[in-house]
Amino acid sequence: MAATNALQRKETRFPGSDGTITIPIEGMTCASCVGRVERALKATPGIAAASVNLATERAEVTFSGEPDVAGVVRAIESSGYAVRGETTELAIDGMTCASCVGRVEKALARLSGVTSATVNLATERAHVEYVPGALTLGDLVAAVEATGYEARPLTDNAPADIEGERREAETQGLRRDLLVAAVLTLPVFVLEMGSHVVPGMHHWVMTTIGHPQAWYLQFALTSLVLFGPGLRFFKKGVPALLRGAPDMNSLVALGTAAAYGYSLVATFVPSVLPQGTANVYYEAAAVIVTLILLGRYLEARAKGRTSEAIKRLMGLQAKTARVLRDGEAVEIPLTEVQPGDVVQVRPGERVPVDGLIVEGSSYVDESMITGEPIPVAKSVDAEVVGGTINKTGSFSFRAEKVGADTVLAQIIRMVEQAQGSKLPIQAIVDKVTMWFVPAVMAAATLTFLVWLVFGPDPALTFALVNAVAVLIIACPCAMGLATPTSIMVGTGRAAEMGVLFRRGEALQALRDVNVIALDKTGTLTKGRPELTDFVTVNGYTEDEALALIAAVEARSEHPIAEAIVGSARKRGLSLAATETFDALPGFGVSAIVEGHRVEVGADRYMTKLGYDVSDLLPAARRMAGEGKSPLYAAIDGKPAAVIAVADPIKPTTPDAIRALHGLGLKVAMITGDNGGTANAIARQLGIDEVVADVLPDGKVNAVKRLRQGGRAVAFVGDGINDAPALAEADVGLAIGTGTDVAIESADVVLMSGDLRGVTNAIALSKATLRNIGQNLFWAFGYNTLLIPVAAGVLYPTYGMLLSPVIAAGAMALSSVFVLGNALRLKSFRAPVPIGAQEGRLGTPHPVPAE
Repeated sequence: MAATNALQRKETRFPGSDGTITIPIEGMTCASCVGRVERALKATPGIAAASVNLATERAEVTFSGEPDVAGVVRAIESSGYAVRGETTELAIDGMTCASCVGRVEKALARLSGVTSATVNLATERAHVEYVPGALTLGDLVAAVEATGYEARPLTDNAPADIEGERREAETQGLRRDLLVAAVLTLPVFVLEMGSHVVPGMHHWVMTTIGHPQAWYLQFALTSLVLFGPGLRFFKKGVPALLRGAPDMNSLVALGTAAAYGYSLVATFVPSVLPQGTANVYYEAAAVIVTLILLGRYLEARAKGRTSEAIKRLMGLQAKTARVLRDGEAVEIPLTEVQPGDVVQVRPGERVPVDGLIVEGSSYVDESMITGEPIPVAKSVDAEVVGGTINKTGSFSFRAEKVGADTVLAQIIRMVEQAQGSKLPIQAIVDKVTMWFVPAVMAAATLTFLVWLVFGPDPALTFALVNAVAVLIIACPCAMGLATPTSIMVGTGRAAEMGVLFRRGEALQALRDVNVIALDKTGTLTKGRPELTDFVTVNGYTEDEALALIAAVEARSEHPIAEAIVGSARKRGLSLAATETFDALPGFGVSAIVEGHRVEVGADRYMTKLGYDVSDLLPAARRMAGEGKSPLYAAIDGKPAAVIAVADPIKPTTPDAIRALHGLGLKVAMITGDNGGTANAIARQLGIDEVVADVLPDGKVNAVKRLRQGGRAVAFVGDGINDAPALAEADVGLAIGTGTDVAIESADVVLMSGDLRGVTNAIALSKATLRNIGQNLFWAFGYNTLLIPVAAGVLYPTYGMLLSPVIAAGAMALSSVFVLGNALRLKSFRAPVPIGAQEGRLGTPHPVPAE
């Protein structure tokens, strides 16, 4: 590893022998751009020379002193251009507590060229944004290793299964070490503690084994525990202590070394100790190691369970694909499928990758994406998504997106990114934990001195035992796990419900939202015009009138005409040919259909023609009151029907609005419709506020207006036309179905087109933040309460001391409690269930046998 890193650092151009770095720049188009950037760079303090190249879109910057890449980036951005950064993820091995996290983050953030670095204890990953011309991956890895941890870059090529295997190996290693430690510790514990608990045990030990021999046996077994399974604490803790950056391992190493070292002196050179203080604490050292290994093992198992959502998502991927090669179907691994390959899918099989059907037809179960239980008909030119299940027929499709570009891979990547992110509340935790371990060491030293000076005889014994108890009880593992484990489980559960948090921070922001602003078209409504109302008079039946009206409208390309024609075809009506078609702009259209004169248009058209439509007025007024625009039809000079074409409200929208109101939220609608139509829809749905007559580029201002008064606004839109508003809102929720998952402007993506997913996302956000609050209360409250107890504050009043053995058990259980509490989120139930109860995202269907 060291040789590889050295080689990588030689290849980097930062820092050069002359202090020069290369920065990639985006947005330059001409020579004036080059001049603008060069002037901004040369005006930056600390830069000796700067040269910008338009062809390569790079800047060569030479520093006169210590390189300041952040200053270079600010100078480029202030001149109106962007620095092309890169992001990477590193797997970090060896972190055990929150102070480890802070130390790794600081080491990465100190690198000149790193713009941001976040480290997650639960996922054991670091997410780093950096300037590629300023440093390399080797520099990032070396910075982590310099702090005493191991790092390796993660790629998109299947990180989840590799990491899963590594975590499983780690868990098995901990289990083995725990068993060895327990077997060796049990005799030590029985020999020492049994003599105090079991009558006659002390006499039996003295007469059969002997006092010195019993201590020698305890020494031998404890040495095997400390320098066998327990060696990990010394290998990590002592170097960290020598670097002046102690962590949890340092606390354990100090505590066990103190107990073990004191016992060694009492066993082999007792004469150097004050009279009456020659006692041994081998059992404390051995039991502490065993109990902490138990806690680590339970932690590792629980961590594995927190990432089960990712495992289930990975399980949705097919392992192989049947691809046509040289005219024959060949079974190949999924990783070998290339864009353009023709893939065959048989009944019951999973679709391997994303693509377009080129032959055959079938029904495909897409519930893992949309949550809808009914299979979707697919034929030539239809899109299919990898991971969905072919139900009945067979088909062939051309692979369009493979590997990391598939919808399922994007979903997995979104969940991983959300699980690895930090909430704003974590910043407080990080600040506390960075000084927590040194503070604990200071508290342990103070405890030792106070007991040594003021304690009863034997003061040295009391001082040692209480100082060790303080060191062991205060390990900040629970603090480091409190937030990330809840985020991992919460975002994983959300994915199973069809809610994808693209940013973990949205979990916290969504909880504090006051107003839900909804785009109308495609969000509240289906997003496409449909024939919603049809009333006939003068003896015409609906089918008879609709066939004639649709025949006329078939000559028009207007969306309203398409809706009328589409409705007729759904009813199976045949459309006759038309004669003498005539369109009167602003009024309507007319034509001769099978000998009948048919005229369709607005009320002013009927007035112009001199027709009396009084019989249709009640129905027309009702339609207008519902925000629809009625159209009239006359056949052979007599009014025949009034119809309304509108973008219909989704059947689930009223329930969604009621559910949002049930959460105490205000609901607003943003639409380009006129005020009358918008208010009619708002009255129908019970929407609180309406922002109407909004142009496509005016939604951002609408969100800003709704935010007035200090209100937090979540905007819900379709994720494409609404991108600026999604980005402007405190939380942007994109309603996306099928392949519309890579919506960069949204914080949250609702895989189903069902608006009720917003309610579920908010409810899960609140549940997750409550869970985090419980974890933090326990983690901080536990340490705040028990450190003074371990120091012995209860002894003067109650004669009570906390044994280091009890302290070790309590510390281990603290982390297990936090993890167990986070795992309760796995049982979170959506307040408004959507679609099928099974077959949701992340819940694999059974695949029929071939």
